[in-house]
Amino acid sequence: MAGKAPLVVPALKRHTATVIVAHGLGDSGAGWLFLAENWRRRSKFEEVSFIFPNAPQIPITLNGRMRMPGWYDIKSLNDLASREEDEAGIHQSREYFHSLVDAEVAKGIPANRVVIGGFSQGGAMALISGVTYKDRLGGIFGLSCYLLLQKKLKELIPTDSPNQNTPIFMGHGDADQVVAHKYGKMSADELTNLGYKVDFRTYQDLIHSADPEEIDHLESYLNQQIPPLGDDKTSL
Repeated sequence: MAGKAPLVVPALKRHTATVIVAHGLGDSGAGWLFLAENWRRRSKFEEVSFIFPNAPQIPITLNGRMRMPGWYDIKSLNDLASREEDEAGIHQSREYFHSLVDAEVAKGIPANRVVIGGFSQGGAMALISGVTYKDRLGGIFGLSCYLLLQKKLKELIPTDSPNQNTPIFMGHGDADQVVAHKYGKMSADELTNLGYKVDFRTYQDLIHSADPEEIDHLESYLNQQIPPLGDDKTSL
């Protein structure tokens, strides 16, 4: 990937877990730093390192081929089931997110202490990257997003389905004017049909944005998936 290096907010104590947060189309990693800043102010997730990747500048068909930060090209926001997808771009970004997880594992963080998530296009990448990763992850979350390559997803999932039992958190506003709520719900249903454990939350009157209540629910999810280990040296 040709994007700028990810922004990293290091753990304040012994580094025992990592959360990777992917931004949406036209945004940057800095756009989601508020998550780490909010939790740091409240002394939450002190053992967690946060990684905020930056997408490369690519032409986006939907926006008149204008170049902007994007994980893959988007030609239409119409019916997700039938629209043409940028399969090559999706795979390239999926490999990039897998490499970010691999890098954390190489540092000594077990895959089951790494969470991958994101918003909108970044959330879409988090879902497909998470369910197709080779080892069990600590968690997968997607906000205001949808499931990519649904017709080919089964082919991409490892044969032992290591993330079959990894809880997935999804949040979506019922007033989303960019990614319709129905697409988020349909995506959650598809993952559920494939055997995944999905907690899909709907937020009333929320447009294509994050919501304080949603962030609180995400915080609870992370507390459950990557609880602090303290000074137990045998836990890693």
